[in-house]
Amino acid sequence: MIPAVVYAIPAFVLLVAVEALSYRFLPDDEERGYETRDTVTSMSMGAGSQVVGLPWKAVAILAYAGLYTLAPWQLSPASAWTWVLLFFADDLAYYVFHRAHHRIRVLWASHVVHHSSVRFNLSTALRQSWTPMTTLPFWLPLALLGVPPWMILLQQSISLVYQFFLHTERVDKLWRPVEFLFNTPSHHRVHHGSNNAYLDRNYGGILIVWDRLLGTFEPEGERAVYGLTKNIDTYNPLRVAFHEYAATWRDVRSATRWRDRAGHLFGPPGWAPGTDR
Repeated sequence: MIPAVVYAIPAFVLLVAVEALSYRFLPDDEERGYETRDTVTSMSMGAGSQVVGLPWKAVAILAYAGLYTLAPWQLSPASAWTWVLLFFADDLAYYVFHRAHHRIRVLWASHVVHHSSVRFNLSTALRQSWTPMTTLPFWLPLALLGVPPWMILLQQSISLVYQFFLHTERVDKLWRPVEFLFNTPSHHRVHHGSNNAYLDRNYGGILIVWDRLLGTFEPEGERAVYGLTKNIDTYNPLRVAFHEYAATWRDVRSATRWRDRAGHLFGPPGWAPGTDR
């Protein structure tokens, strides 16, 4: 089964070109805009993620299908309530997945790819991980709820398409009720900021309500500084994809205690022996 998001790729590429042209004809000195090498890297990461992701989807479908057959009931796609449940369950699963990938270093090693650009534009949305296997556990409960596997994959694609449009500086804050309920470019700029006030905030996918309820919401105030707290300064897709895995392995190998090795793997990014973070 080809993920629905694949069919949106031509539109993504076209919109990246349109946004890049908008900076040429309507420049903004406060916005970073595009840089050719950065954009090529982001699009290379996106292409690579699709190559890796297609066979991995087969594994995910088998896992979802196995649990779906074990579910105490199977929900009907013909019922509107199944789609409502799926929308909220998928969005909550994304929040948990996203938060875990920021707070557990071995998961962050996969997700850090998406935050490695010092620019924030529609091409940044395409800068995706080449190690998608870390995502699977977070959506397994939806299959156990009785949601058909194809519906889970479809809703994941809908969420990803929505999130593509969050990666822009060209859209200011939206109507207040929209900003209150939904993830918006303003909220997502905060998420991509390396400012101290913005770290580990605004994990939402389509909705921002989980962040509001669970204490991880931060409104946009000071201008975001994009990238990592320690930028990697490379446009090499292989280094972008695997640099944090290599750094994690170096720390694990140099540790002398099993407790410290576990800390380097399962502690938050930046953890070191003797620190609380």
